[in-house]
Amino acid sequence: MYTDIPMVVCAPTGSGKTVIFELAIIRQLMNSATRPSKAKVVYMAPMKALCSERFMDWKDKFGPFGLKCKEVTGDSELDDYYELQNVHIIMTTPEKWDSMTRKWRDNRSLVQSVRLFLIDEVHLLNDDSRGATVEAVISRMKTVQSTMTRNNTDSPNREGMRLIAISATIPNIEDIAAWLGGIDSPASHYSMDDSHRPVKLRKVVLGFPKGSNFSDFRFDLSLNYKLSGIIQTYSDRKPTLVFCSTRKSAQQAAQMLVKDARFIMNSQHRQRLQRTANSLHDSKLRELVICGIGYHHAGLDPTDRRNVETMFIKGDIPVLFATSTLAVGVNLPAHLVIIKSTAHYVMGVFQEYSETQILQMIGRAGRPQFDTSATAVILTTSANKEKYTGLLEGTQKLESSLHHHLIEHLNAEIVLNTITDVTIALEWLKSTFLYIRILKNPLHYGIPEGLKKECLEQKLQDICLKSLNTLERAGLIKMDDGFDLKPTEAGRLMARYCIAYDSMKQFLEIKGKESLSDLVELVSKCKEFSDVKLRVNEKRALNGLNKDKNKPTIRFPINGKIKTTDQKVNCLIQATLGNLAITDFTLSQDVTKIFRAGQRITRCLTELQMLKNEFLSLQNSIILAKCIRARLWENSKFVSRQLEKIGPMLSTMMVNAGLTTFKKIEETNPREIEMIVNRHPPFGSQIREAVSNLPKYELSVQQASFAGRHQPNRAEIVVTVTMTNYLKRKEAISTGRNTHFCILLVSDADNKVVFKQRLGDAFFMKEGYWSKRVDVQRTKVQSSELSINLISQEYVGFDVSTTYSPYYSGGQAYLTVKRESQASNPLNVKRFKSQEKEGRDGSE
Repeated sequence: MYTDIPMVVCAPTGSGKTVIFELAIIRQLMNSATRPSKAKVVYMAPMKALCSERFMDWKDKFGPFGLKCKEVTGDSELDDYYELQNVHIIMTTPEKWDSMTRKWRDNRSLVQSVRLFLIDEVHLLNDDSRGATVEAVISRMKTVQSTMTRNNTDSPNREGMRLIAISATIPNIEDIAAWLGGIDSPASHYSMDDSHRPVKLRKVVLGFPKGSNFSDFRFDLSLNYKLSGIIQTYSDRKPTLVFCSTRKSAQQAAQMLVKDARFIMNSQHRQRLQRTANSLHDSKLRELVICGIGYHHAGLDPTDRRNVETMFIKGDIPVLFATSTLAVGVNLPAHLVIIKSTAHYVMGVFQEYSETQILQMIGRAGRPQFDTSATAVILTTSANKEKYTGLLEGTQKLESSLHHHLIEHLNAEIVLNTITDVTIALEWLKSTFLYIRILKNPLHYGIPEGLKKECLEQKLQDICLKSLNTLERAGLIKMDDGFDLKPTEAGRLMARYCIAYDSMKQFLEIKGKESLSDLVELVSKCKEFSDVKLRVNEKRALNGLNKDKNKPTIRFPINGKIKTTDQKVNCLIQATLGNLAITDFTLSQDVTKIFRAGQRITRCLTELQMLKNEFLSLQNSIILAKCIRARLWENSKFVSRQLEKIGPMLSTMMVNAGLTTFKKIEETNPREIEMIVNRHPPFGSQIREAVSNLPKYELSVQQASFAGRHQPNRAEIVVTVTMTNYLKRKEAISTGRNTHFCILLVSDADNKVVFKQRLGDAFFMKEGYWSKRVDVQRTKVQSSELSINLISQEYVGFDVSTTYSPYYSGGQAYLTVKRESQASNPLNVKRFKSQEKEGRDGSE
């Protein structure tokens, strides 16, 4: 409260760790009380649920003191960083803060204004998939801080940044302290044991024999029969939370318990349960809630989840079955916590929970406002009973997982210019938690024990050099003279869009003639989707979307049955773009996750192809990125879905009535549109107005004169793009609507891009057109035909394409122009005489 030193605090769940953060914010207010301050506080937590919880709480607590809070989570980009200028407390996740601070040199004022960095659930460092991001982000904040300190030697009174980390489980707290503060001046650290718990916790480990012919699934199922007796023995008729390894396991266990026991107190309780049950969407959950039992997992409808949470907190649902993710997210304390089986299903195999996960689940036992004691029961195999009895004493130390993701984070730091040569790369590694733990436990990182510090540092340098060489071989960085490190454009894109190295390597291997189908398959294999699981009960629905004689299926069918995660991702992308109904709620949730990451991945893929000159792969990359953004195929009839007030149902009505292009919608009487979609006036007029404000283009090409120069293998053409409704568009932009971008590609018969240009609304605002002379060379193949394509980066239904055969001898010739608009798909073939003059006339 009265210092600005960094701190790490480990204390049991429910003992008030959040208050430490609040005291630190009050300290920050005291520091800036004498002068207006733009100082910012960043609260970083592993889950959006925790960020939302803090946001709702602190908005009310600190709002009266003039502190503005903002939640910044998810893959969505902020429109601009100026949105955070007047924000004092930012709630964010490690991944979001990572993506924002990767641009910190461009937005230096934002990062330099952070005076207090609060890290909740710092034990996430132990997580294989996400721990590296937490570590890289904190190390980056330390690097930014030290850079500022070095650069501000003239003003020693400048405020520094304070780091505070908290968790319920940090056995090796001194290592975190050494990392946050420095080996020579570690952060202040405090570790409270279970004696500080507001509610005393009794821990019980029960071991059951696992037969030699028992699979992990079967053992998990056998534990369902033990639950009724355990709840009767340990619950004292108070709320019980049962953690299960999978969603299906939670539902099965709940349905099994209903057969053995009912948990209804009296007739009023029964009425309350009936009222809640009537409001639930999930029919299976409805049947259980009436009996006083519920289940909770990410596959449930959000309103169902909230209703179940509220009922459990009130005590109306005495027994709740949940997946382990609930232990980290929503705060639902219980008198009795049961962990049903210590193994869970991860990436297709059963593996034991980590100690952190076990302690996190146990931490939910005890309701400070109601209980003075609580019980946690772990159900495991007889063979593992001793292990878990010892584990509850708290011996497993937090380890780094940065070495698994070192290549991505090294690249990001090289792009940020925090690492400029191999020596600095090693110095940066020394600022990480990985370095602290390698010195203490080298065996965990594949390094022999008993080595001296110098040898360990040499091993660390070898790991670092191996990653740098891999990046160089892939063309993501350049190593000049073997020491200086510089990012390439591809490396910048990888860092900017937070793309995994394995995904980027796939993109760099693109040959140039990939079709749209090939690119969908490639994107589906990206590492970013590795957390999407293929569940057994989803296969039937997915195979139905892939192949079915009786209903519409996906555009590019997948061979055979769907057996892998990437095939599931591929099928869901295609089904969504094809406007096919996805009724399963868990699949719908996966679609949301896939498309959020998919926008980022396909934008990176497009930018990468823009660096090359292969036409087909570039064209299809732009189209795929646009399709993912619009959630429609480029040739879709459901173009009306892109309009603000049109959803899937109304769009289907419009397609059935033949309104399959924007042109047809604009030409239809507003009253007729209202009849089609069953809406009252002025709905039809609003729809037509919205369509008339969207950008519309025409494309024309003509031969230009060489002005007396005779070059038989070259020709000059003039490409003109006209915005046919530029006055309406001008009006739309002036009212604050987003500007629109499209990409013009001119390609030859060799699949080479002759010319490319990104065109925004600003290019058309003066005269309504844009024109450019393009020099083209005769191709090696016989055909001299050029393909000219104008592709919208946002909307489906506006793309315009033309083919044109220039005359290379310099004389007059008859030329064939084929113009095809994907908005209305007419095929116009016209013959006209090439004009020897330049200008906009004679283009068609």
